[in-house]
Amino acid sequence: MSGNVPYSGLLKACNILSYLLFTSSNVYAGLGGDSLRLGHPVHTFLTPAQWFFGVCPLINVLFLGLLIYQFTPRGGKVVVEQLNWRFPALFLLNSIFTSLYSLQGSRMLNFLAFLVLCIVAGVVSNLYGSLRTEAEPETWMDRYLIHLPFSLYHGLIVVVFFVSAFGVLGVDADTHTPGFVTKILVFLTLFFLESTVAGYVLYGNGDIAGATVISLGLKAIADEQRSSKFIHWSAL
Repeated sequence: MSGNVPYSGLLKACNILSYLLFTSSNVYAGLGGDSLRLGHPVHTFLTPAQWFFGVCPLINVLFLGLLIYQFTPRGGKVVVEQLNWRFPALFLLNSIFTSLYSLQGSRMLNFLAFLVLCIVAGVVSNLYGSLRTEAEPETWMDRYLIHLPFSLYHGLIVVVFFVSAFGVLGVDADTHTPGFVTKILVFLTLFFLESTVAGYVLYGNGDIAGATVISLGLKAIADEQRSSKFIHWSAL
């Protein structure tokens, strides 16, 4: 039983506190509208339409359900034995990443935010892989309160990672036109994302939720990038 683990109570408390930071930073970024675009303060040729980040409130609600579920025997077992301290660490790192981007300072701040995002991507990929290979859902609550939020969040981070990379290394789409190199890099990134969607669907039992988030990201990029027909149609 998870309750017999000495640190289980402390872990669950840290989960709640880190979730509050996670949610408040996401809400702050969301209320900022176009001025605080999550993950990409610089408008690049990979920037998605803002509606894409409408998935964030759903992820927040599902993670809230997971926090409640952790106080049941089955939920506590998964949280303590499978997610462990990586879970609150993920929330904390995401809060730092979002806060750094909201400062909208120099490229150096954007670069620091991207470095934190790289760690976030590593942690969530580790958790996602662990759940996919070691913790098959036994109940509907396992499926919708543990596996689903991580699938959605992992898909979101995959898209945000590449969008943020272009925000650090790419040119500003408001002041530049896409050159040959930019178009090739964007095309390769879009091709990778499209291949990732196929991988989500075909690997193991399939992850329709994660594939849907990335597909929505591609559609949002196509909606936003209408100044370049090549980029627009490559995203579709």
